[in-house]
Amino acid sequence: MAEMTMIQAINQAMAQEMERDERVVILGQDVGKNGGVFRATEGLQGRFGEERVMDTPLAESAIVGTSIGLAVNSFRPIAEIQFLGFIYETMDQISAQAARVRFRSAGRFTSPIVIRSPYGGGVRTPELHSDSLEALFAHTPGLKVIMPSNAYDAKGLLISAIRDNDPVLFLEPMKLYRAFKLEVPDEVYEVPIGEAKVVKDGEDVTIVTWGATVPLAQKVAEEAEPRNISVEVIDLRTVQPIDLETIVQSVEKTGRLIIVHEAVKSAGVGGEVASLVSEYSLFSLASPILRVTGYDTPYPVPSVEDDWLPTAPRIHAAIEKVMEF
Repeated sequence: MAEMTMIQAINQAMAQEMERDERVVILGQDVGKNGGVFRATEGLQGRFGEERVMDTPLAESAIVGTSIGLAVNSFRPIAEIQFLGFIYETMDQISAQAARVRFRSAGRFTSPIVIRSPYGGGVRTPELHSDSLEALFAHTPGLKVIMPSNAYDAKGLLISAIRDNDPVLFLEPMKLYRAFKLEVPDEVYEVPIGEAKVVKDGEDVTIVTWGATVPLAQKVAEEAEPRNISVEVIDLRTVQPIDLETIVQSVEKTGRLIIVHEAVKSAGVGGEVASLVSEYSLFSLASPILRVTGYDTPYPVPSVEDDWLPTAPRIHAAIEKVMEF
């Protein structure tokens, strides 16, 4: 078992699925010779050829539209959008076309597409490169949205996504691409879509989070222990569908819930989690549900992004507030 970064695990997942299934193809700008904007597809064109790893023009809507055509003709395309902030061009193709193929055709056709895209802040990118837009797509019936936080999950979830018969948006936190390594099995394995993971047990407060803020929440939970506050951290891993059962079980144990994400606060996935807990576990709560998120502004310039993103002091303050309620 080798230690890998998240980007290496993503590369290995695609390579192994391309070896297993010749219907798996990759397309996007610079995914061939250059290996993609962050080198996720590095070496794959040389290994599998230009007919299976295809460079395209910088035309996001065409990349996804071509993928839909390939998918309904029995291929299993993986499309790369270089940064999530540029996915607006594909909204019609994803939400109005790919996500409706099964429903619209009464099950005669499916659209087994994986759309991979880096997202998130903390790496000093210019405007539109750091947006966290998961809520836009979690609102689309027929579409799954996956947001891994480590190399092990990234490989297993991507393999599950490639094998899924419906479209999947696979969002990769740029900040974590090469932040740390984990042991990742050499063999092929799947991590089930729609199953959250308790990454730290606790008794007093539940933190629900996903993607780039998972390591931050784990760090804060460890820092709270000397103050005799036991924090449970749940990595949602998939924001559509949401693993309600794991969240409710945790909240019924701790009685307190904080949701941490780096997307803007209003109308986000965090609001959906809070609503579900209110609906299914209201009388377990000993305090109001709090959210620690990005602010309701466009993503800021690099010089102030550290103040915009959720921070450890902001999460600690939320923990103190729910404990003192």
